[in-house]
Amino acid sequence: MITKDEYGRVLLVQHENEKVWVVPGGAVEPNEVPAEAAAREMWEETGLEVDLTRIVGVYGGPEFVVTYGNGDQCSYMTVVFEGRPIGGQLRPDGIETLDVRYFAREDVATLRTPVWLEEILSDVFEERNSTSFRPSDWAPPASA
Repeated sequence: MITKDEYGRVLLVQHENEKVWVVPGGAVEPNEVPAEAAAREMWEETGLEVDLTRIVGVYGGPEFVVTYGNGDQCSYMTVVFEGRPIGGQLRPDGIETLDVRYFAREDVATLRTPVWLEEILSDVFEERNSTSFRPSDWAPPASA
């Protein structure tokens, strides 16, 4: 979930588990609509209530592969919404998020972030008018 302040800076949260800075977000609960999950996760992690305004992009690929402590791997497909704050008080939740701050693009380079964040922030700071996604290069296997 992306939101910006009046100076165009992007809100990031510092996650507790690896101390990396990321955009607020998380899993969709059973029977939950993705937009509701985005708004809920923003509230839980940052204290902000948001009005969703657009989908920034749909992301996935090698940068989004996660290995869990037990060795299991999965590849995340991430839908990033953008919204504007309409209420709440900015604060970390103290459980998942240790800190919550707005950053200009040049400041993000000084932070510890996962590799996938750059692709998302590039789309956000460039303010594209269309939803971003990597085009498919898949083709059916050749017939024998």
